Amino acid sequence: MAVGKEILTKIRSVQNTQKITKAMQMVSTSKMRKTQDRMRLARPYAEKVRTVMSHLAQTNADHGIKLLEPHREVRRAGFILITSDKGLCGGLNANVLKKFLAQVQEYQEQGIEVEVVCLGSKGLAACQSIGLNVIASATNLGDTPKMELLLGPLTEIFQRYEKHELDRIHMVYSRFVNTMRQEPRMEVLLPIGENVIDDGTGHSSFTWEYLYEPSPIAVLEYLVRRYLESVVYQALSDNMASEQAARMVAMKAATDNAGNAIKELRLVYNKSRQAAITTELSEIVAGAAAV
Repeated sequence: MAVGKEILTKIRSVQNTQKITKAMQMVSTSKMRKTQDRMRLARPYAEKVRTVMSHLAQTNADHGIKLLEPHREVRRAGFILITSDKGLCGGLNANVLKKFLAQVQEYQEQGIEVEVVCLGSKGLAACQSIGLNVIASATNLGDTPKMELLLGPLTEIFQRYEKHELDRIHMVYSRFVNTMRQEPRMEVLLPIGENVIDDGTGHSSFTWEYLYEPSPIAVLEYLVRRYLESVVYQALSDNMASEQAARMVAMKAATDNAGNAIKELRLVYNKSRQAAITTELSEIVAGAAAV
């Protein structure tokens, strides 16, 4: 029964793994609800501010604000790469990195230099492994995004844009669609005029006009940094909700696979046990016949 004992050991090992994946699934389910609530509360504000700022940037070209000035030629591009700090969340990070690296490769083929700000340890490790220029990073962000952890890296990349050291800034993250679907997304964060809302005809346009007090320029000067920070915060909230949803689905699949493996191992164990019993009975019957 040496083989039977080995199978029993494997069954116990898979059962222990199943307990862990089941616990992780329950934890992710609980966290997912909180992150979804936080994301849904922040999304309407971020989307409305995005629309207003895009409108302001297009209709007030002579604002004189360095952070809103479009650069004619793209010689250096920056990326804000948002990933998770932990793994075991399916292909979430892999899909984001695939989209990010495709754009980086396209820029490098055009001779455009790339600099990256990483929010999340998975993206940071990937960028360091392939030798990309990481100018700032923030890791161990926890389950609740905190703005004070993001201010340092964001200030670094925004100041480089103001000094014309960067000509375009992209933001790459995973957008939460529903529990079963999270899609990698890339947006042009700066210049703001390139990141406007599509009107459904393939191009963007505004058919309305706002009245601002005291003036559009004053509103722009006050809101531009808050707008950029809110958009990044919203993207981080989306990514955290996507992470918990992806981990819940991945852990559920792992738990189900462990259950199937246990059934197969029990079947093999019962077959080997039955074969051993049959062999013993045959030996006993053969011995009795010989006597």
